Amino acid sequence: MDELLQILKRDARTPLKDIAVMLGQTEAEVQARIAGFEASGVIRGYQALLDEELINPDHVRAAIEVRMTPERGGGYDRIAKRISRFPEVESVFLMSGGYDLLVYVKGENLRTVASFVNERLATIDGVLSTATHFTLKTYKDQGVLMKEENTDERLSVSP
Repeated sequence: MDELLQILKRDARTPLKDIAVMLGQTEAEVQARIAGFEASGVIRGYQALLDEELINPDHVRAAIEVRMTPERGGGYDRIAKRISRFPEVESVFLMSGGYDLLVYVKGENLRTVASFVNERLATIDGVLSTATHFTLKTYKDQGVLMKEENTDERLSVSP
């Protein structure tokens, strides 16, 4: 991966002047490269990674395995795009293996996610089955440790 993209992926708030120093380029060159990545669609957006448990302890995330029938001439694309448009859906991936799509959703509580699966996702033509896996605790998300604990893992010495 391009070094500029690695820096932005690690921390998109890194000041241009710092990036320029790291890359041995001018700020204008770095800014032009970033604009090029944005225009070409390589950079799709910027967002803060939030610890949802601190914002809303009842917040729920789930991974849903979706088995479906591919459509003639379109495969999985039309249904995947339709699922992607739901506001509850965070991510959609076409997978190999025992199911076709992996869908990550979020909701205010278990009931809202279950309702979304039962009333909106499972009823889409072409969806054969779903299997929902609720997140119980998040340790690491998108490369970021969610709980930094300063624990000493050495064994205690007793007299």
